[in-house]
Amino acid sequence: MELSRVGENLRAARGRLGWSREALAFHSGVSWSAIAQIESGRRRDLRLTSLSALAGALGVSTDYLIGIPAAGGAPNHFEHRVLCYGSDDEFLAAALPFLAAGLQQSQCVVAIATEPKVRLVQEALGESAGQIEFSGWDESYRSPAEALGLYRDLVNQRFAEGATWVRVLGEAAWAGESDAEIAAWTRYESLVNLAFASSPVTFMCTYDERLFSPERIEDARRTHPLLVDAGGVAASPAYREPADFLLEPS
Repeated sequence: MELSRVGENLRAARGRLGWSREALAFHSGVSWSAIAQIESGRRRDLRLTSLSALAGALGVSTDYLIGIPAAGGAPNHFEHRVLCYGSDDEFLAAALPFLAAGLQQSQCVVAIATEPKVRLVQEALGESAGQIEFSGWDESYRSPAEALGLYRDLVNQRFAEGATWVRVLGEAAWAGESDAEIAAWTRYESLVNLAFASSPVTFMCTYDERLFSPERIEDARRTHPLLVDAGGVAASPAYREPADFLLEPS
């Protein structure tokens, strides 16, 4: 077991919940001193029972703590958020804190968007933009199948390289495509919830209400478990589980 990786991932998972070591000790039954030793790398032996207790308390898999990309099963606090906005100011008000939080937590932070949005974010972030991986929308969203594969490879590669978490800002820029293509992208958004259910990743998809119809914005709320607005992040009342959404008549 690579204990140095366990310490990094344990600290990252604890930080995402905002827990102190004392809080984790209370919830897991593992002593504060043991947690401190694991996180610092001083602990050279770790019982499976302790690993399982820590993973259970944090709501992640033991594979995640060890450093194995999850293929399914136990949750890893995967989040699929959606931001529906009506102005560039609204977009930046949510996008910048989202990206900054990832940098603050030493996560792998990725932004995939059209050139105007990339430029908008880079200008707003200034020098810190250099810490983010930017990619053009056309290169990444050629088709729903390719987008799923790209994200799967990205998450697995970055996690294998040592990232404790991957945070992705992804722009939904298919508003001008045909009805059939938009329907395919809508199904893709629902499938993301299945494909990455146990992966160490947080997605925030952004929908410009000036470009999408009200019906498509409502679909976005139905395919994302979490909504982002000025008040923060909250559960989407309209969300439908993939098993239900994907079986609905087109």
